[in-house]
Amino acid sequence: MRVYHMTEEPYPDAWNVGAESLRVNLPNRYCDPEVAADQYHRFLDEWALCDELGINIFVNEHHSTATCITASCNIVLGILAKTTKRVRLLGLGMPIANRPDPLRVAEECAMIDVISRGRFDMGFIKGVPYEIVPSNSRPVHQVERFWEAHDLIIKALTSHDGPFSWEGEHFHYRSVNIWPRPWQQPHPPVWVSANSVGSVRPVAERGYVLGTVMTGYAAKNLFSEYRRVWRASGRPGPVPLDRFCYCCFAAVGNSEAEGLRRGHDVMAYLRTNAIVADQFRSPPGYIAPQVLASQFRRTGRAGFSELGLFDKDGHRISGFVEAKVADAMHGGLLFAGTPDQVYQQIVDFYEAIGGFGVLQMMAQAGTMSHEDTVESLTLFAKEVMPRLEEYHASRQMAAE
Repeated sequence: MRVYHMTEEPYPDAWNVGAESLRVNLPNRYCDPEVAADQYHRFLDEWALCDELGINIFVNEHHSTATCITASCNIVLGILAKTTKRVRLLGLGMPIANRPDPLRVAEECAMIDVISRGRFDMGFIKGVPYEIVPSNSRPVHQVERFWEAHDLIIKALTSHDGPFSWEGEHFHYRSVNIWPRPWQQPHPPVWVSANSVGSVRPVAERGYVLGTVMTGYAAKNLFSEYRRVWRASGRPGPVPLDRFCYCCFAAVGNSEAEGLRRGHDVMAYLRTNAIVADQFRSPPGYIAPQVLASQFRRTGRAGFSELGLFDKDGHRISGFVEAKVADAMHGGLLFAGTPDQVYQQIVDFYEAIGGFGVLQMMAQAGTMSHEDTVESLTLFAKEVMPRLEEYHASRQMAAE
């Protein structure tokens, strides 16, 4: 099992200013550049620790928000490509449906792959609805723009015989001929995030790594759909488990109380990420009408914070914002406690959803301190991760 650590690099205490929204319209006068510099250096130090511990690194990006001050995951990954030596570097955060320049994305991906000497994992996302306004993009036809941008990026990375032109529905280039070409052939591994059954299908058709984001036990349905499409596409054999990535919160302590306290701190992501003004939550046309109608029927609102937590039998536990530590653990969203407890929680969840080969853990969020993050990551790497790798290997052998 491969393990990746992520943080959204939050700006500290922005959620205490009393703003109606931390996204889109929070004035940047609340940002002290000196504090921001300290935060960037802190997170780079924590990622350097990951390289020492053997935990792979996952970086994403968001825009016009205090919840994530990484405006470009590729800038961070470019730094890490040189400063790290052994771990893989995942950029599951390039919102290519919102960007006007997929060719630039292809160039940056090739650069990171070459600088890292082939340690780059290339991830694409459609982008969250809150970023339609700051990106000045259209909320309709997002899926079509996403896959056209993807097709152009892949062709740019794999064409080596001189320029080609691209005349698509959304993008137009007279001459595409990127330098350098990528280190990994034919291109770096592709990851795509998807949280609905419909979004899973094109990912499975292409055999890409499926990244789920805070889905809890619903990941089982997503992985099952991937398997169905994989078989329907005529691919031989079962789906390799390394195509399935589960994203969660993780917090480890020397005692159960310490682990649970850290779990509460890292879950601040749910409480702060939801501070978004209503007008930015669901731009008209962004969410498919049937999905939007279903959300409104259940909650009367639409958006990330309304999705909620469910147990393994499909019963709703709570919403994201009001969720307690016990709720998140019951919903398979948080693994917290001592190393032994965290290991067993992950194994139980693994069995409940049918297995997965990649664990993405948000091990820092909100007010979680550098000291707590370092100790939690270290405990996980030394006392949880080796056992997970051994367990996963044994389950793969049994399946064969």
